[in-house]
Amino acid sequence: MQSIIIVSMILMLGIGQASAESKPSLPPRPRLGINLAAPADWNTELPFVDVFRLSRHWISQKRGEGWGKGPKLALDEHGWVKRLSPDCYAEALMCWINGNHYPSGNYTVLYEGEGKLEPAYAATCISRQRGRLIIHVDASKGGFSLRITETNPYNPVRNIHVIMPGFEKSYNNNPFHPAFLKRWGGVACLRFMDWMKTNGSKISRWSERPQLADATFTTHGVPLEVMIDLCNRLKADAWFCMPHQANDNYVRNFARLVKAKLDHNLKVYIEYSNEVWNNMFAQCKYSLAQAEALHLGRGKRPWEKGGIYYAHRSMEIFKIWEEVFGSRKRLIRVLAWQSGSTWWLENIVLTYHDAYKHADALAIAPYISMNVPPMGKSLNARQVANWTVDKILTYLEQHSLPQTIKAIRASKKVAARFGLMLLAYEGGQHMVGIAGGENNKKMTELFHAANAHPRLRVIYQKYFNAWTQAGGDLFCYYSSVSRWSKWGSWGAMQYYDDNIGKCPKIKAILEWAKGLGQKVVLPPAQSR
Repeated sequence: MQSIIIVSMILMLGIGQASAESKPSLPPRPRLGINLAAPADWNTELPFVDVFRLSRHWISQKRGEGWGKGPKLALDEHGWVKRLSPDCYAEALMCWINGNHYPSGNYTVLYEGEGKLEPAYAATCISRQRGRLIIHVDASKGGFSLRITETNPYNPVRNIHVIMPGFEKSYNNNPFHPAFLKRWGGVACLRFMDWMKTNGSKISRWSERPQLADATFTTHGVPLEVMIDLCNRLKADAWFCMPHQANDNYVRNFARLVKAKLDHNLKVYIEYSNEVWNNMFAQCKYSLAQAEALHLGRGKRPWEKGGIYYAHRSMEIFKIWEEVFGSRKRLIRVLAWQSGSTWWLENIVLTYHDAYKHADALAIAPYISMNVPPMGKSLNARQVANWTVDKILTYLEQHSLPQTIKAIRASKKVAARFGLMLLAYEGGQHMVGIAGGENNKKMTELFHAANAHPRLRVIYQKYFNAWTQAGGDLFCYYSSVSRWSKWGSWGAMQYYDDNIGKCPKIKAILEWAKGLGQKVVLPPAQSR
């Protein structure tokens, strides 16, 4: 997301010109892709029928003490509890969602080992036998948890599954909720940036990767095998973001697994990390440090060296993928940078050691931005909080959208000059308070109302038409389904069971995809 600009000094730099050899490129094919919402116990998309896959990490509890006051838990390499201290238990939260927005009913709990499990909060146990519980969950009461109250350290409780009603017999063969598969059937590409927990990733070695045996996918991310399975089922291309600290062996093994298991008719988009330019993320600071360590960009200003390292490491990663796949036929090598920063593209990212010659696409995030600080000359939170929803949408349409279209066209000119496709790694509305403006509750409520207003659908139609007319290719919307908050209203829907007739954003993006010939499903409006 583009709420934070890397350094204000960039704005004072002149626009440079770089020479580039013209190379042939295919005609643009605008298509809809989607960024899937991050794995979390509060995830409202409900992609998996085994809800323990998105449980919170184990919380250590001590009887008679405050929340989370138990001693440090002894966990194995996959995050399962090995033993418990006296008068303690381990607790995992699931479906921490208010508003009755996940299925109620009888959930099946399966586990291995010896011990005792107890449900809590919105769940109660209705039958018990070794290795299996049936719990009744009432979603109207909020989320629920599962507690390990006893465990045999020689045969500890592990491999827990909490299966939604009706999926006990099928979850092993198909881990995905049918509503999730139906919603994104027909999209051209799935970008897994959030599923891989790319921002701030601590993964460097292949042994540290997320694995199917992990207790939860919320700690290290969703395993590659699951992402490949989803792409194969939906016949959607895959967009992977290599962790910023990943070593060559990690990249090579990742590529090998993709080559072996991904449908050979599908393409692979490869990107080094995410928004390495963005100083709110650890990968930005890492790139600056690596540039210094490798003595890259001698004579360049400090903030330029991060872009140089980004190009440098991207080319190394691309080369590994090419070696593993044996050709570039199925690979889309992506260089991504801040939307509208054409100086950076022409003078740093694309031209460092002719990086553009080793890439296939330039990717930007052309958000329709309305970033409001608490104080400001043109916009401030106190001022906007007194606007109407209609006035906010008028500003978005008459001020923000034209600026976005201008940035798209400028980026397309650069991409065309260097013989690259223009992609959107993210995009959509960007109405949010920043630098403290997010704490203005009244303004946040207005932004939420604007996101639900039918007029936003019309603005989106103009937005996507502009992308198509400018010659844009794949557009990966950000993001799929997630609850809106003061930090942004990113979800095309807020909940998996939302009435699509009241969700102008998802209607607009699916209608655009349908018009492009994609086999997406436009379900009829349904009442809750």
